[in-house]
Amino acid sequence: MSGTALFTPLVLRGISLRNRIWVAPMCQYSADAEDGMTTDWHLVHLGSFGQGGAGLVICEATAVSPEGRISPQDLGIWNDDQARGFRRITDFLHSQGAAAGIQLAHAGRKASTFRPWADERGTVPVDAGGWQSVGPSPVAFPGYTAPAELDSGAIDGVVDDFVAAALRSIEAGFDVLELHAAHGYLIHQFLSPLSNERTDEYGGSLENRARLLLRIVSATRAAVGDDVPLLVRFSATDWAVDGWDEQQTSVVARWARDLGADVFDISSGGNITGVTIPLTPGYQVPLAEYIARTGDVAVSAVGLITTSAQAAQIVDEGRADAVMLGREMLRDPHFALRAAHELGIEIDYWPSQYARASWPE
Repeated sequence: MSGTALFTPLVLRGISLRNRIWVAPMCQYSADAEDGMTTDWHLVHLGSFGQGGAGLVICEATAVSPEGRISPQDLGIWNDDQARGFRRITDFLHSQGAAAGIQLAHAGRKASTFRPWADERGTVPVDAGGWQSVGPSPVAFPGYTAPAELDSGAIDGVVDDFVAAALRSIEAGFDVLELHAAHGYLIHQFLSPLSNERTDEYGGSLENRARLLLRIVSATRAAVGDDVPLLVRFSATDWAVDGWDEQQTSVVARWARDLGADVFDISSGGNITGVTIPLTPGYQVPLAEYIARTGDVAVSAVGLITTSAQAAQIVDEGRADAVMLGREMLRDPHFALRAAHELGIEIDYWPSQYARASWPE
């Protein structure tokens, strides 16, 4: 494995990422419920991944507006105070040699929900700190209250919110931006015919259902300039007949690439319930591989990637340009360092305090 590409740099526009092991955005539901601000938890949680050798660390889904939060405890970047709160995190990641990324998100009809470990499930009532959710159509996610349908003016506002959040993210020190178009949140809701019943220019045809995403990609690229890498996370399939699928994802990824997106982070599911998902090791890698091949785009693969050999094989076989890890990073924030040790790769970014762990056993 001495020649594995897993530990070769990947250059995206103005940023060189030191390896192809990236940390997927993972919601922590641990922000101050009053203001969406970062806490010490986020500093230690995200900082540990940079210390652990990852090439890119992507902060969790961060709301571009108050109503875009998944839960009242979600992070936000809809104001300047929130942006300033991220600075100590991005500064620490940079001090460890990692690139800092942020996932910009709007939860749409899946907003205003209880966090996963709460006793309650479903929508948080307004009198308990919740709010009215919004979506492309007044179609509820199962178990949640129905969203209010966004009109054309409100859709324009969503685009503006993403752009403003992108600019604040750059001011906060983030190197890489990711637009969240997956897991049944707002952009995915527009993309999928299972949640988008509109009859105007944002519904019906694939071009119309993709219009919101493409407007956000185009406007974000124009706002941040040519040097900032822009990722898009897709759920490649709803895992349902007549839903969003990998063929549509491939086409829209190519359109987004032409408007300035650089890499597509390929996940799946989340828009509906009652589907069967084949949860086996690397189960989403074929989706990433298909979209890379048919869309002629760069991709990262994610989903039950848990070992150094598996991660290396995915990259070395050209199935994806990088791998993202989630749960395995929670189990071992130093996965990248461990992978280098297990694969016999010499790297120069072991923290001095941990250097003895790099020695042969």
